[in-house]
Amino acid sequence: QVQLVESGGGLVQAGGSLRLSCAASGLTFSTHTMAWFRQAPGKEREFVAAFSWNGGSRNYADSVKGRFTISRDNAKNTVYLQMNSLKPEDTAVYYCAATYRWSGLNTGARYDYWGQGTQVTVSS
Repeated sequence: QVQLVESGGGLVQAGGSLRLSCAASGLTFSTHTMAWFRQAPGKEREFVAAFSWNGGSRNYADSVKGRFTISRDNAKNTVYLQMNSLKPEDTAVYYCAATYRWSGLNTGARYDYWGQGTQVTVSS
């Protein structure tokens, strides 16, 4: 049984930082692409960042480039999202996702497993 458990969300002022973590179990972590998506109230879920297992490439949404960094620790079966220079528009529930695929990574339908999400709120 695959489980993805996010942590690290919270309330932060604009300009601040947070680091999200996602601990994975029940899958071969080193051969799964890991990603972060987010969903704000009243909006569709959107891609944030992905770290491909095949070649180690990292992709980011334009809205977070230069501010967010995705990383992974295969020894700990954990993926991280370091979020700096946070803005109120970053407020959302952030979800961790996993897939064995390494292309089309900005599309939620390409992912097989999802976490329950962690709330990030950025105040102005």
